[in-house]
Amino acid sequence: MRTRLLPLLVVLMAGVLIAFGFPLAVSMAAAEQQRVVVDRIDDTARFAALAQFVSDAASSGAVGADERRTTLQFELARYHDLYGIRAGVFTRTDATMARAPGWWSLPDEGQGRRAFEEALAGRRSHDPPQVWPWEQSWLVVASPVVLDGDVVAVVVTESPTGQMRSRILRGWLIVGAGLAAAMLLAFAAALRLTSWVLRPVRILDAATHDIATGQLNSRVAASGGPPELQRLAHSFNEMADHVEEVLEQQRAFVADASHQLRNPLAALLLRIELLALELPEGNEEIASVRTEGKRLAQVLDDLLDLALAEHAAAEKGLVDIGALVGERVTAWRPYAEEKGVRLTEAGQAAVTCWADPIALSSALDAVIDNALKFTPAGEEVTVTTTAGTGVATVVVADRGPGLTDEELERIGDRFWRSGRHQNIKGSGLGLSISRALLAKSAGTLSYETNPPHGLRVTLSVPRTEAPAL
Repeated sequence: MRTRLLPLLVVLMAGVLIAFGFPLAVSMAAAEQQRVVVDRIDDTARFAALAQFVSDAASSGAVGADERRTTLQFELARYHDLYGIRAGVFTRTDATMARAPGWWSLPDEGQGRRAFEEALAGRRSHDPPQVWPWEQSWLVVASPVVLDGDVVAVVVTESPTGQMRSRILRGWLIVGAGLAAAMLLAFAAALRLTSWVLRPVRILDAATHDIATGQLNSRVAASGGPPELQRLAHSFNEMADHVEEVLEQQRAFVADASHQLRNPLAALLLRIELLALELPEGNEEIASVRTEGKRLAQVLDDLLDLALAEHAAAEKGLVDIGALVGERVTAWRPYAEEKGVRLTEAGQAAVTCWADPIALSSALDAVIDNALKFTPAGEEVTVTTTAGTGVATVVVADRGPGLTDEELERIGDRFWRSGRHQNIKGSGLGLSISRALLAKSAGTLSYETNPPHGLRVTLSVPRTEAPAL
C-alpha cells in the first residue's frame, strides 16, 4: 500500500509546488524586465527633453539649433559607449535627428517599428513583450517628443538583454533550488506520514495472517496512527477474541465428546467380544461389527488428537529438521518394508528451523503415514529436506494413485476422503491434524501432483523466529 500511497502524495505535492513555482518564476522575470523598462523610460524621457529643445530651435529658426543637435548626438554617443544601448531620435518621416551608433537605423518591421508607431500615437512603451532567458533578442523602448501638443519625433532605445536574462536565470535557479528543497522536505514529511498511517495497517495485516495460520492469540496493539485505525484495531481485537472463544468452545466440545464417547464405545466393543464367544467362529456379521467399532474408536482418537493439537501451546525452539526427518524415516522404514514400499531420504542433512519439535515430528508422522498408506507395493516414497531463503521445506512424494485437480482443492478438509479410496483404512483427519500442528510453528502444508502419478506434500517451516511487532 505504501508503494501506491507515497507516489500519489509525491505527485500531489509536486503539482502544488509547480503550481506555486511557475507563477513565481513568471512574475520574477516580469519584475526584472519591468525594472529595466522603467530605467529605459527614464533615459528616453531625458533624451526626449533634449530633442524637444532641438525641435523647438529648428522650428523657430533660433540661433544654436545646430549646437543643440550636437549636444543631443554627444549624449546619445556617450550613452551608447557606457551602456552598449543603441539610441536614436527619429522624426515622423523616419528622418534621423541623432543616433548612436551612427550606422544604426530604425527597423522597418518588428518590435522596434511597433514601438515607434505607438510612440507616434503618444504612448510610451510601458509593456514590451516579455524576454525569456532562452531568447536572443533586444528590448525596445520608445518615448514621444512632444512640441506644442504634437508628437514631432520619437526617442527609441534598443537595449541588449544578456545581463537581464542572466539575472532572470539566476533568480529561476534560486527558485528551483528552493522548490527542490521544499520537495525534499515534503517527501520526508510524506514518508513520515505514510509510515504513521500505515504502521497500524501493517500490524493489522500481520495479526490477520497469524490468525489465518492458526495463531489465534495474536492481537493488535491499538496505539499510534489515525483514530479511525485505532478504532479498527480495537474492533479487530474484539472480533479475534470472539472467534477464539467460539473455536475454543468448539474444540472443548469435540474433546469432551470424544472423551465421553470412548468409555461407552470401549464397553460396547467388550460386549461384542463376549457376544462373539457365543457365536460360531468366523461369523461375518460379528466381524463387520468389530471392524466398524474399531473404525469408530479410531475416529474418536483422531478427533481427540485434533482437538489437542489445536489447543496445546507450542514450545518453539531451534530444531535440526534434517536430523528429525532422518529419525522419522528410520522409524517408519520397517512399516514400509512390511508393505513392500521403498522409503528413502534425500536432500540436505543439516537444516535448522524454528518450530515445536514434538508438533513437527507428529506432523511428519501423519504425512509419511498417509503417503505409505496410499502407495502400492513395489513403488517408492521419497522424503526430501531443503533449506530455502528463510524457510525450510520437507517434501514427501509418493507414487500412489494421486488426486485430481478438484480433489487437490479439498484435501486436508476434515473427514474428507476421495471417493476412489474409501476402501483404505483412515478417518480423513490425519492431514488436518498435521496442518494444525504445523500452524503452531507458523508452518504450512501444501499439495500438488507428483508426475507421472502420485502426490507431493510440502511442509514449510520458518528458519528463524518471527520478529515481535
